[in-house]
Amino acid sequence: MTNKNHPCANCSFYEQSLWRPVAGANMSTLARNFTRREMEAGSVLYHQGAPSDGVYCVSRGLFAIRSFGPDGSSSLLRLAYPGELIGYRAFLTGRDHRTEAQALLPSRVCVVAQRDAKQVVRACPEVLTRLAVRCADELDLCHDRIQEAARSPNKERLAQLLEQLMAAHGTKDGRFERMHLPISRQDLADILGVQPETLSRLIKRLQSEGRLRTSGRWIEMPGPMQKHVI
Repeated sequence: MTNKNHPCANCSFYEQSLWRPVAGANMSTLARNFTRREMEAGSVLYHQGAPSDGVYCVSRGLFAIRSFGPDGSSSLLRLAYPGELIGYRAFLTGRDHRTEAQALLPSRVCVVAQRDAKQVVRACPEVLTRLAVRCADELDLCHDRIQEAARSPNKERLAQLLEQLMAAHGTKDGRFERMHLPISRQDLADILGVQPETLSRLIKRLQSEGRLRTSGRWIEMPGPMQKHVI
């Protein structure tokens, strides 16, 4: 049963929320500095190297989680969709963020301030358990991606990635599914772990097979969308 006084009560991800088990006296601590931030596309939630100021949950939109090298070059590590936690490793370790989180679309995040989040976690073991599960899930996902990269051809990995993006961002247009690609081709290459020129060749191969049509950042693919999120 939903507690109407809970800060996450009206969220569609309430049952899966990290903060779902919080009740009683801990509720006031959780709600004390609980905020919702509206983010414009292109704005940065936190920078690599910055200290953590809380725990973030994506409630709307899409975020790119990037890592920057010493020479300033960046790589897209993953995409964060609504319902996902981001930035929590810095919260857990007390270290600076090792990645950057940038909104790719108009987005919203719910933030529990650092001090309050720590008090709630110490007082509510169920929250810590949920946080540990999130960490394990992310490690499992990284493991799955490494295995997938080892056993699947890059062309099929690209097709699967585009299908996943289409499921989240596409619309029906006749017998095709159509979307404006929410990430750049460089980002696509980063996720696949290939060079941009290799990505271009993979796209041309999919086009020649009739599995893909492109025009700038517009992508069309035949067949029904499959509900996956990356």
